[in-house]
Amino acid sequence: MNFKNFSVVADTHTKASEAAARLRECHQTVPPEKAEVIVALGGDGFMLSTMHQFMERNIPIFGMNMGSVGFLMNEFKESALIDRLDKSESIELRPLMMTASAANGKTYTAPAINEVSLLRETHRAAKVRILVDGIIRLEELICDGVMVSTAAGSTAYNLSAHGPIIPLGAELLALTPISAFRPRQWRGALLPQNSVVSCQMIDAELRPVSAVADFTEIRNVVSVEIREETSLCSTLLFDPEHNLEERILKEQFLP
Repeated sequence: MNFKNFSVVADTHTKASEAAARLRECHQTVPPEKAEVIVALGGDGFMLSTMHQFMERNIPIFGMNMGSVGFLMNEFKESALIDRLDKSESIELRPLMMTASAANGKTYTAPAINEVSLLRETHRAAKVRILVDGIIRLEELICDGVMVSTAAGSTAYNLSAHGPIIPLGAELLALTPISAFRPRQWRGALLPQNSVVSCQMIDAELRPVSAVADFTEIRNVVSVEIREETSLCSTLLFDPEHNLEERILKEQFLP
């Protein structure tokens, strides 16, 4: 790759903002709206918000870790940035699209790169009916919640809820319950990537549920539809020795 114009964006904490200032001093950068590539400094949360910010334009993003885990990031180095950008390898990630109908009669949409999760709002367990491609697969799931995760998001909240890790390129989604009470033995399902998952809340007024697409939350939903959004794409850039596919594969063999 041969990028001529890049922009540096950073999380608000001091470490990231100071590193961004040093990079801007060493390199000729441009504003984000004129950039061919974005260099993002921060942690995975900041990377996720940066991906959302530039998703419609699909500007490639090269992240450098200034946070804790940095699963979506490359190692931070101030030197040889141009050379790293030129040698970087790209991975395209397509988000999910959440369409949520709320008790107020309004409908909301929001993209999710990691997952769409439904979460109970009170001490009462949620009751959710689950349909896949219009067919009822679970008449009633009593739970704290349920989520649909992409492969890229399968090592995040999905993994914490004991969902499966999905290799990139597998063209699968993970449907994972959160603290399922009934059916107690149900551990979720792997679905084709083009599946349409519909969740209907049972006793929604008595058992209110929130729907969350990454960090966009809609309260008091009565139904939610989740599908892959093929018109949107985020392109991430990685050092050849630090690619995301390999990192997700390694996660399956950690003790």
